[in-house]
Amino acid sequence: MSDDKKEKFIHNVQKKLTLFFPRSASSFTGETVEEGLDSGAFVVKSAEILPYVQTALFDDKIIEVELNGSPQVYFSRIHDHIPDLVEVAENGKTRIEEPDYTAGDYLKLMSHIITLPLEPGLGNLHIRDSQQILLRLFTTNCAIELGTFFQNLALVRDIPVLRLAFPLIARQIQEARAFRAKVPDSLDFLLLVMGKHKRPNMRKRPLDISANGMSFQIRKEERTLFHLNETCGVQFILNDEMLVKVDGVVRHISKVRDKIGIEYRCGIQFDLPTRSVTASIEAIVATVQRAHLKELAEKSLDNGIRLIR
Repeated sequence: MSDDKKEKFIHNVQKKLTLFFPRSASSFTGETVEEGLDSGAFVVKSAEILPYVQTALFDDKIIEVELNGSPQVYFSRIHDHIPDLVEVAENGKTRIEEPDYTAGDYLKLMSHIITLPLEPGLGNLHIRDSQQILLRLFTTNCAIELGTFFQNLALVRDIPVLRLAFPLIARQIQEARAFRAKVPDSLDFLLLVMGKHKRPNMRKRPLDISANGMSFQIRKEERTLFHLNETCGVQFILNDEMLVKVDGVVRHISKVRDKIGIEYRCGIQFDLPTRSVTASIEAIVATVQRAHLKELAEKSLDNGIRLIR
């Protein structure tokens, strides 16, 4: 690449970075942009961004969504763009068939991405007027931020969705938060939530866990049984074995859309009084992480694509 072309390319990347990450604009000098491209901290090639959106789809990751640089965060998931059912006429009769389509194939076109509607729902009004959209997902070691634009509202098999442009740029942020291991369905892992006041003892399915805290699924009608900043005792049950008991502080009670409706979750931050309790939690996180990475590897093999761990 000639010096002139290289300068124009770096300038173009600077413009994209400044557009999607305005709070960091002053740091995007020609030198830092070039270093970021070389190290992989900044990614502008669609083919190199593709594994991130494929991972978000196949790993069913919750993604954070920011609109126009606002600190307000919304939540969503990448959704498949499954074609409509097709009518096939045969011997004077018509039948409905699934089209010839492999899960996630639309992403390989690198033309657009589909997300479920945002939660809280007010974001679905604001997104239509957004000049830029930032999607954030988390991997084992870092956060991946993707810059994109709103295209239009759409329907996929009668499900309302948001159609966004395929991301123009990605930025990696190392150690953006404590690593959270997603709990795969194949793992026999339950949580006993201790009763308090009007709340009875509950057995819940953990959703993710880190060395600092975790989230678990609750029903809509159970939201009023948990209160922000209250202390909540939990005990881990792994493969039918009762493990460590720990107290945690309720940090969020939230909802996010999934493929069949709304999912409600409670997030707690652990109170770790001793090194022994901390080590027990870290061992559980490691077990969950191994199971999750094994599941990701199997999905990569089954789909013939590279998913990001």
